[in-house]
Amino acid sequence: MKEIAIQVKALQKSYKQHQVLKDVNLEVEKGSIFALLGSNGAGKTTVVKILSTLLQPDSGSITVNGFDVTLSPDHVRQAISLTGQFAAVDEILTGRENLIMIAKLRYLQNPRQVADDLLRRFGLTEAADRKASTYSGGMRRRLDIALSLVGKPQIVFLDEPTTGLDPEARIEVWKMVKELAAGGTTIFLTTQYLEEAEQLADRIAILHEGRIIAGGTLSELKKLFPQAKVEYVEKQLSLEEIFLAIIGKKEAI
Repeated sequence: MKEIAIQVKALQKSYKQHQVLKDVNLEVEKGSIFALLGSNGAGKTTVVKILSTLLQPDSGSITVNGFDVTLSPDHVRQAISLTGQFAAVDEILTGRENLIMIAKLRYLQNPRQVADDLLRRFGLTEAADRKASTYSGGMRRRLDIALSLVGKPQIVFLDEPTTGLDPEARIEVWKMVKELAAGGTTIFLTTQYLEEAEQLADRIAILHEGRIIAGGTLSELKKLFPQAKVEYVEKQLSLEEIFLAIIGKKEAI
């Protein structure tokens, strides 16, 4: 029997006279990668804020890790972490100091060891004692995700984690997300990039005008449409493929 990490039923949310979420229903299995797909303004970030207890729903039943987000927000917070659209790192501190600070705030034993382990895991050991302000976009995002993993949360919310990243850095983030899920972490990912959802997600839900209008695995979603007519065409390399080949990043994702 499948275990459910997140369950949302009949979620509604309005800002003054504007109803952002009209009737959202979804389930996320433990240890899976779930992608919430939608255009800008579809309400993806609002859903994440409600699931992570940063925003109160108007109505609906919402449980995260078995706890109601409205009735037991503290229990929910103990099980989750959230990485927003922009890297939330302290630029004055070094990478190591950022991680040690969060470990201390979580009252973990051996915060320096926790920091060193995450620096190694995310390939930041050599840059550990540099100020975060000197990091590239990809390095900042890696540090940001590392910060969200301090204390080993069971559920990680990633709100458009690759926004503004170049193709190389985006692929780095994709690999990290896959590794997290392989280790048993539940990933709730929001994105407007179709390719990102296709590469990462076990299940996909499409949010449009405040409602989930389709959901399932990629193969299930493909079955909603007529079978494509097969014709021979010469495939041209995409600009992203050309860029990655030129800089020597030829390994498969």
